Amino acid sequence: MNSPRQRRKSPPASNRSKIEKPVGLLTQLDENPPEPTNTITLEQISLPHSQPRRYFDPEKQRQLVESVKRDGILQPLLVRPLENKRYELVAGERRLRAAQVAGLAEVPVTVRGMTDAEATLYALTENLQREDLNPVEETEGILQMLVLQLARSSEEVKALLYRMQKESQGKRTADNVIGQAEGETVQAVFEALGRMGWDSFVANRLPLLNLPREVLEALRQGRIEYTKAREIAKLKDSSARQQLLEDAIAQELSLSQIREQVKALKPKPAPEPLPTPTQQEIKHTKTRLKKLYDLTREANLENPAIHQKAQELISQLEALLVTKSTKVPDNGVDD
Repeated sequence: MNSPRQRRKSPPASNRSKIEKPVGLLTQLDENPPEPTNTITLEQISLPHSQPRRYFDPEKQRQLVESVKRDGILQPLLVRPLENKRYELVAGERRLRAAQVAGLAEVPVTVRGMTDAEATLYALTENLQREDLNPVEETEGILQMLVLQLARSSEEVKALLYRMQKESQGKRTADNVIGQAEGETVQAVFEALGRMGWDSFVANRLPLLNLPREVLEALRQGRIEYTKAREIAKLKDSSARQQLLEDAIAQELSLSQIREQVKALKPKPAPEPLPTPTQQEIKHTKTRLKKLYDLTREANLENPAIHQKAQELISQLEALLVTKSTKVPDNGVDD
């Protein structure tokens, strides 16, 4: 096996001030043909500090392990050289995990010299091309790709995207107008990916990352649909939200059923306090009570139904008027 080339260092941030549009995203990597396939031991491979994929379906992983036991690793892993005959994985973590479980000692690999940025970009792009990609992984992957291309932090990229959204809607922002290079870079990333527009990403996907932790994790694992997850997240009570999440998954509740339960579980708003009656209103009420007394002289109380209903209303009225907390001072108003 040829001696591995040393991995290239990423240029310092000061040299990355000029943003390059990611046309093709991996064009610069394709210009450097990979080395021939080699075989190395599992002990020589290290995982990178950050991996774009965080969840592996247990059943699909089990099936891959059985395939590896039967046929071995059919597609070489992509690695980049480190020092002391060690390598860092760039693509193929599922296959690496399956090889470990299957008890393989060696795996086929393709070695390619890459900078930190190139390796991260390659891993992100490969992950975004998966057929079973869920909304959480897709959102996090696109955001990380923008972080890499813009040489900014995740929070800075989010702020940039929200400013772009406001400016596209004709709203003024406190910050300066978005730089042309940054705007072009954002648009180029989404055009290259071909999954959605940047404006749709900002409106429909970025809010997803603000979902409660347990809801976000269930969505990441593919246990619940995106629309259902957003509805469950409307519950502020964490215990009620967790229980509804578990019920929705176990009972396969429909979106309409979840909406009904969310509505039922939401705390009812406290009634607004009644306005204090004016002296004129109090006088008017007392006048009506006097007239009511006069009507009793003409009431047909011999009718059983009328008599019973009158008794009930009188009892309610007495209970109301004798309650100390509801007594209204006379304040000189004539009876």
